[in-house]
Amino acid sequence: MTEPLHLPYLEPWDWQQFHHHFALRLLPGVERLDAERYSRSLRLGTVSGWLSVRPLADRPALELTLSDSLQPGQQVLVGKVRKMFDLDADPQAIAGHFAADPLLGPLVAARPGLRLPAAYDPFEQAVRAVVGQQVTVKAAVTITRRLLERLGEPLADAPPGLHLLFPTPQAIADDPLENIGMPTRRAQALRRLAAAVAEGALQLHVEDGADALVRRLCELPGIGPWTAEYIALRGFGEADAFPAADLGLLKAPLWGLDGLTAKALTLRAESWRPWRAYAAIHIWDNYAKGG
Repeated sequence: MTEPLHLPYLEPWDWQQFHHHFALRLLPGVERLDAERYSRSLRLGTVSGWLSVRPLADRPALELTLSDSLQPGQQVLVGKVRKMFDLDADPQAIAGHFAADPLLGPLVAARPGLRLPAAYDPFEQAVRAVVGQQVTVKAAVTITRRLLERLGEPLADAPPGLHLLFPTPQAIADDPLENIGMPTRRAQALRRLAAAVAEGALQLHVEDGADALVRRLCELPGIGPWTAEYIALRGFGEADAFPAADLGLLKAPLWGLDGLTAKALTLRAESWRPWRAYAAIHIWDNYAKGG
């Protein structure tokens, strides 16, 4: 194991936000979460290994440790980890962007350190999003854990708690996904998604923009705008992705007792471009706290 790397960020940045985010969604075997550290197994091309991140107390930076197997991919992984933990955001600029909004402005001002947690692997996040359709986060994690226990691959020479790799697209496409807790149609949608990725028919990237990714995803049966936008937001940390039909966004106390319709929220969100995803993070925070 080589020397850790330091990844700086602009303050404020809130480790507890990320700790809470990972705690709700943790996949034991692939991820490990301690009070001051997040670790996970991963693939990088044909190589597998693990990474570990912890916040530094004496400076605004994260410390990143990589397994020896991943050292050749250090530059790529630094970029991925910076995206995962949203280290390149400018909180002052984001707060200024929302300052004039009478309802959202005070939320952002109260918690300017809130960032946009993103996944290491867009395919893993796409699986989580499809599994999570119309169920709670807790239920989605339970089903994804079953998927991992059935189809995850062992990781050699792994530290405690990181003995599995998330299933490959081919493994999910080939499995009937029976007795896993998902309705048949959703299981079929997941298998089709995995098969499209495995065959190269679906390209999971945002090089041509998040809207193009959303269109590609929505062409698959069983994937609608909410799922596609959520994959763009969580899978890639796309700053303007916005799942307007999300129940938490529509029913947040911010909007009053009746909430908003998806159409009304979509219209209101136009003024939040190009940072609608940050609006979503703050509205979800408002929903989770009940006001």
